[in-house]
Amino acid sequence: MTAQGFALFDTAIGRCGIAWGGRGIVGVQLPEAREPATRARLLERFPEASEALPPRDVQRAQAGIVALLRGEARDLSKIALDMDRVPPFHRRVYETARRIPPGATLAYGEIAKRLGAPGSARAVGQALGRNPFAILVPCHRVLAAGGKVGGFTATGGVATKLRLLTLEGAQASARPRASKAGSDSGFDFDPVAAVEHVRASDPTLARVIDAVGPLGMELQKTSSVFVALAEAIVYQQLSGKAAATIFARVCALFPRALAGLRPEPLLRASDAKLRRAGLSRAKLLALRDLARRTQSGEIPTLAALRRMEDAAIVERLTQVRGIGRWTAEMFLMFRLGRPDVLPAEDYGIRKGFATVYEKRELPARKQLEQHGERWKPYRSVASWYLWRALELGKK
Repeated sequence: MTAQGFALFDTAIGRCGIAWGGRGIVGVQLPEAREPATRARLLERFPEASEALPPRDVQRAQAGIVALLRGEARDLSKIALDMDRVPPFHRRVYETARRIPPGATLAYGEIAKRLGAPGSARAVGQALGRNPFAILVPCHRVLAAGGKVGGFTATGGVATKLRLLTLEGAQASARPRASKAGSDSGFDFDPVAAVEHVRASDPTLARVIDAVGPLGMELQKTSSVFVALAEAIVYQQLSGKAAATIFARVCALFPRALAGLRPEPLLRASDAKLRRAGLSRAKLLALRDLARRTQSGEIPTLAALRRMEDAAIVERLTQVRGIGRWTAEMFLMFRLGRPDVLPAEDYGIRKGFATVYEKRELPARKQLEQHGERWKPYRSVASWYLWRALELGKK
């Protein structure tokens, strides 16, 4: 495969590269840590090529890659590739992989079966490991046995593969299961893989990760959704010590408080009794609304919430008086352990972002969300490091 020219272009995952020859595209380069490294890698692969304006068919390929990495379902299987020097078996593997649509996945063994060589899963993996046409030959859609993500040779490794799958909306079963570290932490994702992903996707935030060290997020266990949300309401706009005192007093009002605060006794209690515990009128009304909605079944159980999507949970919880989006997002992160939450209205997150990226003003929600696209599907992890960045800035 002889390249005539190459060009760099911007995508949602960073600045990619593409090289072409007289018979089609000869290579695609996923982003390295910095643009000069991406250019150097392309020149290493195609030393005879010179940087140039791509011809029209290559521009169309670029546009297709950009759209796909933006989350659009694009079929790139018809783009002309120059496979003249690709070994015959590799070519067959690539042609099979190109037929996997966005959002779908196949196992190495399944591709081997489709090639009529059911015992060649390892050879399929080796061929995809040498794939010169990243994205156009979607090797990221090919998984190991049992739905495990498997290897990936691009910068960022498995984290980059996971990110590509997430951008395409691949099924959650394609994501890696939590490692022992993830299980011990209580989260349903692997903290080590999550930090690796965020580090690879954002070199600036990577410096904060290096300064802070391992992820220290902790899952806060609770006996029920009602108890967790009642505690969140009491803690709003108070210091931790004062809120803990008031919440303890509220629980102590009821003989069976040790078994967990429940909605029925709270609804039977008088306003005067609750106010004596230190509740403001606004918090009293919020707790009563929460209790009524819990009693009527409007508030799902913990088991039911774990089966719901993040957006649906936020919509359901924010119907309760006194519970806004921020409270619902904190519940997602620290009660349910959801990996992809970005509390874009949180002052600490915004201030931490301004500190890390040297902004004079706090970012608007839209700006923070746009930047946060690169952290998916681990925006909770990035958020935690932004909070820590604010602490580092104070020190």
